[in-house]
Amino acid sequence: MYIKIEEMAKKKTKEKHKIFVLDTSVILYDSQSVVSFDEHDVVIPIEVLEEVDNFKKGNDTVNYEARGFIRFIDSISVNKLISDWLPLGKGLGKFKVALTSKVENIDAERLLGSRKYDHRILNCALSIKEQFPEAIVTMISKDICLRLKAKALNLRAEDYETHAVKNVDDIYTGRRFIENIAPSTIDRLYAKGNVSPRLCKVKDPISNEFYLLKSGKQSALGRYNSETNYIERVDPLKVFNVKALNAEQTFAIHALLNPDIKLVSLQGKAGTGKTLLALAAALEQRSDYRQIFVTRPVIPLTNQDLGFLPGDIESKMEPYMQSIFDNIQFIKSLMNKHDKNRSRLDEMIEQEKIIVSPLAYIRGRSLQKIFFIVDEAQNLTPHEVKTIISRAGDNTKIVFMGDIKQIDTPYMDERTNGLSYLIDRVKGHHLFAHVALEKGERSELANVANDYL
Repeated sequence: MYIKIEEMAKKKTKEKHKIFVLDTSVILYDSQSVVSFDEHDVVIPIEVLEEVDNFKKGNDTVNYEARGFIRFIDSISVNKLISDWLPLGKGLGKFKVALTSKVENIDAERLLGSRKYDHRILNCALSIKEQFPEAIVTMISKDICLRLKAKALNLRAEDYETHAVKNVDDIYTGRRFIENIAPSTIDRLYAKGNVSPRLCKVKDPISNEFYLLKSGKQSALGRYNSETNYIERVDPLKVFNVKALNAEQTFAIHALLNPDIKLVSLQGKAGTGKTLLALAAALEQRSDYRQIFVTRPVIPLTNQDLGFLPGDIESKMEPYMQSIFDNIQFIKSLMNKHDKNRSRLDEMIEQEKIIVSPLAYIRGRSLQKIFFIVDEAQNLTPHEVKTIISRAGDNTKIVFMGDIKQIDTPYMDERTNGLSYLIDRVKGHHLFAHVALEKGERSELANVANDYL
């Protein structure tokens, strides 16, 4: 009996051996992806290495990921052949680059065409499957169409979900609405400025979470301070002539102004005021920071990049950065002609106290004592979000904004983009606050578009 059990255990262990074949989209999404499969083995087709080489030049995210991957492969293959199985490290599996993709049974190039790298990559995975019939071979790709082709060829295929949020419908909003609070609790919050979470019926409070508390016709706004273990009152504030139009915007302004909160994320559809509030809050605190950086990733609406646009770099940037300039102009429009802040705003732009630039041109700059605003953060990868935050120096505040339902990059979605990853992973940290903005304040017509179209 003991022998049979031991043999079953060995057989079970053998059946669990997995080999993952990665395509180019995974590498360009996360240059460290090959070490994300625990004790299992990873294969990169030689065609992927060739495609990655084509992306190594440039300042976009994919270019940095390509260079990072090439350096990583070089570091683990010193005095070794990458066509042999190489150990990835303690607790990890092995890695190799597959040079050939000969298949005896199903031939993807014969069925689908021989002029595409994708079909060669599929043949590589099919070849690995034939070479290792005892292993579970899985194609990993961010390309939906490639995964569908793999499945059509009887090959297991999955998305790369190392940084994916499990359930985007339950993603943290940073705020709660709590009714039927005792009137005395509301009175205490207004009188003393703070109240116990228990009195507010708040279970499992999260650091820097915001609350709309209601007792009949009475209401109050609060934020949980994990340092004091109290819910502290949040009062409406005006920042650089911009005032909050609803509770969500009040919460956002409070997080943006709080010097103890170094990292803020604002998530919401167009017209909810994300960019305007962040800019106004930065200008309100201009004396506390050396510079204000406002940036966003450049995602062209066509396959052409900045180089195809006419003019100098400022002219090339203008179409991508116009929404930020529009918000600056709106802030100026709230001031009268003789307001000192109006001329001061122009001076700040001229003296580069405010820098508006695509993210690719911000790279390498020092983030010491900077109010750093990143717009359209849903188009960043989790790795790029991490890179930005890790470069923050002393007295720097970083604000990420975006709409996770409006992804403009081909290999990311609501679950795998950098903004969702940030919200899901950092919630509860005392340096971080998040506010989901849902109520559009741009116009009734804009709300119709957001709600019905």
